[in-house]
Amino acid sequence: MHGRPRKAPTPEEQEAFSVKASKLRSLQSQFLQFHHAKIYTKEALDVSAKLLESNPEYYTAWNYRKLAVQHNLNLPEVENNEESVKSILDEELRLVENALKRNFKSYGAWHHRKWVLSKGHSSTDRELLLLGKFQKADARNFHAWNYRRFVTTLKNIPNEKELEYTTDMIYDNFSNYSAWHNRSVLLSHLLKEKAKGYCPKDNVFAEEYEFVRHALFTDPDDQSGWFYHLWLLDQTVKLETLLVSSWPPHGSNLSLSVDGSFGDCSLSPFTSRQTNTRILPLVLYFSEAVENVCSSTVVIECENIASNELVWRSLSGDGTGSAQAWLTYLNFPEEHAHSEKAYQVKVSLARSQGIFSSTGVHHGDFSHIEFSVSVPPYRSEHVDLKNEGKISWSDESFCTHDAQFLESVLVNLFHLERTKIDETVVDYQWNITTINNEISHCRELLSTMNCKIGKLTLARLLMAHDTLMSYAGTSHRNVSPHAEILQLYDDLKNMDPAHLHYYQDEYSIVLLKQIISNQELLLKHCREYRDPYFPRINNFCLRFNNLSLSRIGSMEQLLWVQVLDLSYNQLKTLEGSKLWNMASVGKLLTALATSYEGTCVMDQTQKEALAAISQGTYYCIVWSSDIPGLEVMQLLSCLNVSYNKLCSFTALEPLKLLRSLKVLDISYNEIGAHSIDTRRYLCSSPLNHRSGGDWKTEESEIHCAEVADYWEAYAIFKDLNLIQLDLKGNAVSNEKIKSLLIKLLPSLKWLDGESC
Repeated sequence: MHGRPRKAPTPEEQEAFSVKASKLRSLQSQFLQFHHAKIYTKEALDVSAKLLESNPEYYTAWNYRKLAVQHNLNLPEVENNEESVKSILDEELRLVENALKRNFKSYGAWHHRKWVLSKGHSSTDRELLLLGKFQKADARNFHAWNYRRFVTTLKNIPNEKELEYTTDMIYDNFSNYSAWHNRSVLLSHLLKEKAKGYCPKDNVFAEEYEFVRHALFTDPDDQSGWFYHLWLLDQTVKLETLLVSSWPPHGSNLSLSVDGSFGDCSLSPFTSRQTNTRILPLVLYFSEAVENVCSSTVVIECENIASNELVWRSLSGDGTGSAQAWLTYLNFPEEHAHSEKAYQVKVSLARSQGIFSSTGVHHGDFSHIEFSVSVPPYRSEHVDLKNEGKISWSDESFCTHDAQFLESVLVNLFHLERTKIDETVVDYQWNITTINNEISHCRELLSTMNCKIGKLTLARLLMAHDTLMSYAGTSHRNVSPHAEILQLYDDLKNMDPAHLHYYQDEYSIVLLKQIISNQELLLKHCREYRDPYFPRINNFCLRFNNLSLSRIGSMEQLLWVQVLDLSYNQLKTLEGSKLWNMASVGKLLTALATSYEGTCVMDQTQKEALAAISQGTYYCIVWSSDIPGLEVMQLLSCLNVSYNKLCSFTALEPLKLLRSLKVLDISYNEIGAHSIDTRRYLCSSPLNHRSGGDWKTEESEIHCAEVADYWEAYAIFKDLNLIQLDLKGNAVSNEKIKSLLIKLLPSLKWLDGESC
């Protein structure tokens, strides 16, 4: 268990196992006969009891006991006889107690005991005595702690008293994961209820930081206190939901072009928008995933645009109604005038309870952005982008922009980023001071010893501080923490090679944040595409190639990018990073015993959490929510991700939401090189029922034979309007898939450098 290697059984042990298995099979056979025949006699109950006392993990038998209890309680001679009812339920409690003696970590047994107590005919006083025995045997048994919360709720024991109990248990053994977790649950309730002595939370958290610090400094290598410290950090940086970025940005002046060109190099990214239509994407990016962004919660004021008719959609890979980024389209009418027409657009998020986060936090402040859009006069002629030549990603095709021009562009960029879009000034001083204090203590600890979890916590604290400073409007200060954070992750990669990939992902996210947040560093990655053979292809490009990136992040600061080069990195997906939170184990796995049929289907998040538990993190679990990836870059027209480690077409799923994407280079990756694609069922397919799946039988049958082998490619490319695609260098690249792609992409002009 928890990383300990299993020993091969001796012949004697193997023989004993065989005898036990034979007896269990006999009991199981008898039990199933009674179960299928719905027989609930004393003999049948005795058989099920023997089976459960031998194997408490047999969920079907626990569910049978529930059915039997319900049946017997409804008998006429029992229904109104309190003594008979109590006798039946006491027998169930006795059975559960015997089963727990066999395995006091049995989910089914603990859940059955809860079910019996919820009937209301049993005394709860004895339950705390029983819990005392179990917690004496194993003080960290999270089943017992979960059951304790259930019992104290039935007995109306105050949370304050239970908090004192967790304090005593932690003083007895500060390595008690479950006690720390129970403390976080109790404090959450007390803070939410604003109980006496627990409001405001500033003083409460100051005391809690001091309390956990004793454990951290006593044994820095023990992880239990660090988990609680991580929960405190999460509570400290948990702010009201903010609108942190948008496209178009506040204060910008845009000019739509209908000539099909890629723009003029003399224009900044904020003054030109290249498109064949008069449709402008409007993206709102929040500090966390939110729901209910719609025409009633977001008001748009603009001539000839009806705000209540706009349709908002979440930019999330799973197609759910919760996302950090939301998208709608502004459709400007065709004007027959002989000059440009300027439109003033104001986007307002009203001060209401309408927009709320997945954690229940509402967007309570009035926010607005304003920008102008110049629309050229209507022209009957139309330039087709398919007539343009092939775009090359070679170094010779890019040149450095004029330094003065680049500086003026980026000054504009950073100025717009700092523009205050929330009218209400929020004071983050307590949050910043608290994080600063914890950074000092963490550095003090690391000055005395080399502790890997201490280094990881310091890196997280520094990132949290940087985020808070950016929300406070002081992100571009003289001293940046990114270099120190990068060094910490470098140290961790050497100290803890078992988690190398995690540290590399975090390193990549911080590296991108460092580059994007610093005007001087970003200048080094800005290029101009200028091919002498195609003078009209002329664009502002970001080149993040050769950086060893394994993850992407900071997408909220790249909404304006139209040409992006991510080649020669280590990317395995184009999705964003993960946001990790703390939760109770019971909430994840109690479901295993809730089905009357003894089965439970876990979603992917639960499976990831279960994997974390199996590796030793059994006090608590973590679940992840996606932070947006490339899907939020709605202006992106050219993308190069060649020479990475993309192992399947499903890694490209964010691209499905990019209408503007015309040029894509995915050459020389690992697509098709792996016989098992671990991401296979994480995207919409004919083989699952994932939300957002839009498979249509009649469409699939058009290319039935081809789609059967390449349904991932079909799912990704069928709605794109690519002009140029490079696939060569992947194991999957062959004439069959090229034929499918040509049929799927009628606008395709260039495939692997050759004309279609």
